[in-house]
Amino acid sequence: MRVVVISVTEPGRALAKLLPYEHAHGRAAEVLRARWRDVDGFVVILAVGATVRLVAPLLEHKDRDPAVVCVDDAGRFAISLTGGHHGANELAALVADLLGAQPVVTTATDRLDLPALDQLPGFAAHGDLAAVTSALVSGLPVRLENPFAWPLPDSLAARLDAADGDPDAPLVAVRDERCPIVDPVPTVVLVPRSLVVGVGTTTDATVEDVESLVAAALIEFGLAADALEALATIDRRADHPAIVAFARARDLPIRSYPAALLGTVAVPHPSDVVDAAVGTPSVAEAAALVGAGAGATLAVAKRRGDRATVAVARRTRPAGGLSVVGLGPGGVEHRTPAAERAVRHADVVIGYQPYVDQCADLLTPAQEVLGLPIGAELDRARAALERAAAGRRVALVCSGDAGIYAMASPVLEMAAGSPEFAAVEVTVIPGVTAGLAAAALLGAPLGHDHLVISLSDLLTPWERIEARLRAAAETDLVLVVYNPRSQRRTRQIELARAILLAHRSPDTPVGVVTDVARPGQHLELTTLGALDTTTVTMTTCLVIGSSTTAVANGRLVTPRGYLGASES
Repeated sequence: MRVVVISVTEPGRALAKLLPYEHAHGRAAEVLRARWRDVDGFVVILAVGATVRLVAPLLEHKDRDPAVVCVDDAGRFAISLTGGHHGANELAALVADLLGAQPVVTTATDRLDLPALDQLPGFAAHGDLAAVTSALVSGLPVRLENPFAWPLPDSLAARLDAADGDPDAPLVAVRDERCPIVDPVPTVVLVPRSLVVGVGTTTDATVEDVESLVAAALIEFGLAADALEALATIDRRADHPAIVAFARARDLPIRSYPAALLGTVAVPHPSDVVDAAVGTPSVAEAAALVGAGAGATLAVAKRRGDRATVAVARRTRPAGGLSVVGLGPGGVEHRTPAAERAVRHADVVIGYQPYVDQCADLLTPAQEVLGLPIGAELDRARAALERAAAGRRVALVCSGDAGIYAMASPVLEMAAGSPEFAAVEVTVIPGVTAGLAAAALLGAPLGHDHLVISLSDLLTPWERIEARLRAAAETDLVLVVYNPRSQRRTRQIELARAILLAHRSPDTPVGVVTDVARPGQHLELTTLGALDTTTVTMTTCLVIGSSTTAVANGRLVTPRGYLGASES
């Protein structure tokens, strides 16, 4: 998200420096006018009344205007001023988190934990949004027409279909047909991403060949272009310029499949000519059906042009998918854009409750949020996979990096060992680890070879950990230690220290970082001999130096050798 922070006063300038965005000081009206169409949002550190007067002449339409958040120059409140459902509510929460302020969101749907109809993940919305939303927030009956039983957020579904057949009640219709809204009552049409277009091309096909065929097919069969969810083709055509250009223009993912798989799909219009050329009797129809998943049907059978063929399949439920997301060690400043996108675009967010709280600023009423207790790792993995298999887009959130002492491993193991989850697409979103964040605070202790080890023997026998510690001590590598101590596990850190002291000097530098990037963060430099293990907790990361690690101006440094002899 491209954001400009505008400050006017000196206290405001100081606050702006705490935010990781472009900063402009003074000339607020001029900056707003000049950048209004350039950015996604503004944070204006100024009184609400003054900000309203500055932005009012610039407002055109909520779908085009940037988000505006107002912050008082004491940093107490971050107020979502305009564009609440177009980024301002999320920006207000993020700015409040960074400044330690109180986010202020007055959007009616957010206040009632109702998802905004025009912000539902996986849908395009058309129609009288204001009137239907007003009925919803007022508690009035609103009808639901959902002939495909397409999944809706639980909080919305619970408020719909309460009109008992009243034809005068406002209507929410879920459909992928391209048809005008002619209902005499306020109506919103939610268009699901239910269609997959299959494409086959000759070598010399152009993007215009593909575009004209798809457009004609959608018009002929009355299908909404908004409903296109993906483009599917044979693997040998996945990087064809026409296909790539069409997918990019429509912002569609490309799914490609080998001829051997496409050849197993029963289609109404197989071709011996195509079979002889590419090894499957169908490309467009077969790819569309495979791309749309089990139970899909053809909404448009093969349409053939001179240099391309297209077909359109309708899926019976959303594609689903599971992202295992590393949120970083704590603060939002260590969270990656990829992690934020995965959480924001999810239908379901699952995690250990403190990790769910860690991304609370990204959550919306449209999402199902499931926080589970510590020790329920397999329950979390299964819940995430089950929902993904049912067609939901799921974000399973973890602290740090999802693949380091976190949930990526059990999820992938469970998915591989369970036929019911075989079709679930699992993506691992990396994050900043606690070890890396701790090392950055300490200086550069990981500047040369290093290793990571956990002292938790809940899942790994202590004898194995002890053997690894001895091997690590003998290698003279920098050691990052996770889970060094807990209320019940108090002896492991002392045993580990004794093993290391058998091979390393008592003067070996040690960094002790507790609650890195979280409230109460504490850092201490000590030595292996002087390490007070009673100050170490479950949320401590220990960084234990090698024989070359030194303290330089109060920072731990393990030299790579740049200032000495060059490496061969």
